[in-house]
Amino acid sequence: MPQRHSKNNNDLAFFTYDEKRKLGYGTQKERLGRDSIKPFDACCLCLKSLIDPMSCHKGHLFCKECILQCLLSQKKDIQRKLAAHAAQQKQEKEEEEEKLMLQKAKELDAFDQQNHGAVPQYSDRNYSRDKNGFHGANSVKVTSYEEEALRTMKAFWLPSATPEASVKVQAPSTSTICPEGNEKLKLKTLFPVQFTEDTSEQKKSKALDKTYICPSCKVTLTNTMSLVALSSCGHVFCKKCADRFMVVDKVCLVCNKACKERNLVNLEKGGTGFAGHGDHLQATDFKHLGSGTGLGLVRPAMKT
Repeated sequence: MPQRHSKNNNDLAFFTYDEKRKLGYGTQKERLGRDSIKPFDACCLCLKSLIDPMSCHKGHLFCKECILQCLLSQKKDIQRKLAAHAAQQKQEKEEEEEKLMLQKAKELDAFDQQNHGAVPQYSDRNYSRDKNGFHGANSVKVTSYEEEALRTMKAFWLPSATPEASVKVQAPSTSTICPEGNEKLKLKTLFPVQFTEDTSEQKKSKALDKTYICPSCKVTLTNTMSLVALSSCGHVFCKKCADRFMVVDKVCLVCNKACKERNLVNLEKGGTGFAGHGDHLQATDFKHLGSGTGLGLVRPAMKT
């Protein structure tokens, strides 16, 4: 028979530390693999190899066709929201004018009742009267009052008088937004990016996909390296060469075009919509024990 404090003891009314550890209780961490990380030469929208790559000043890379289509759809959406907002303002203005007219009509009717006394009643039975005893122009007023009362009456049991929740359209922002960085983005702020392809015979014979290198140190570019693009000409270098040569010489090593320190744009590296950018490449889950079942329930870990 096992000892009382043995790890194999399972007759307790609670889970021991060893049992919780075997069930996977607590926060589980796992580093994301290569399949979960977007390559540095892939578009942030279509997740395919870049075609006519363009970058924003935050270092997010897009295909030219993808980003132009995205900005165009955003502009169409902004125009639709602006039209809806203008229509709502026009409707609110008309309703306000209608309320003012009804208020003036009520004030005139009250003034008329106060100065001329009650409305005369007709004794002729054959004379056509409405249900309230008014006729002619007064019947039009009564009908408008009834319609106004029916419209303002909150009677949920009447289909015609059921109140409806008014949905107000807020004034939209007129600026387009980067789909990856959520900052303001304009078409004129995008600049083309040029990667230097490795044209050596060894690379051609081994790899079917394109391989890019740094034009300065000839090192193959990968996701593990920090890359820098020049917004003045679009050439891409590794960060070491950019800090060593471009910052000092203030000229591109490929095209000899002048560049300043503000032209150095750090390209973002990282994942897709399911993985973080940069160094946040670790997935965490918190596993707790279900009540009375002994089974673990997995939920995302709380951010601390």
